[in-house]
Amino acid sequence: MAILEIKKAGAPVLKEVCAPVEKIDKDLRKLLDDMAVTMYESDGVGLAAPQVGRPIRVVVIDCQDDHGLIELINPVITFREGTATDTEGCLSVPGIYGEVERAAKVKVEFLNRRGKKQHLTATGLLARCIQHELDHLEGQLFIDIAKSLHRGNQA
Repeated sequence: MAILEIKKAGAPVLKEVCAPVEKIDKDLRKLLDDMAVTMYESDGVGLAAPQVGRPIRVVVIDCQDDHGLIELINPVITFREGTATDTEGCLSVPGIYGEVERAAKVKVEFLNRRGKKQHLTATGLLARCIQHELDHLEGQLFIDIAKSLHRGNQA
């Protein structure tokens, strides 16, 4: 497994609408593994494929909760409920944090690494992380939608 280079704000790939994954194969599974290692080594809770230079609809998330590592291929949010505003940061925008309003609860449909359709209902940090990472797949960064931005620590 390899640690991948994380693209920073300004990289063209971060503004692309990502293509759906057509085939789940050993190369995609290696990408998922490498993305997870990169996320953990960077102290992140989520990483989307465009952040490592691949404009495809793939995300890894680990909020250090009961769900553990979640790999989402071709994810789609099928339900949103409520609103919640909280501070977000991003591995592609180091040192910048912002207040972002998101749905408080989401349901997402996706394929796992074996190509099996999965459904997940999320609230709290996991719901926020899913929405943040899926924004990357649409070419959007949290700084594009934040109500306010600040440098330094999250708080």
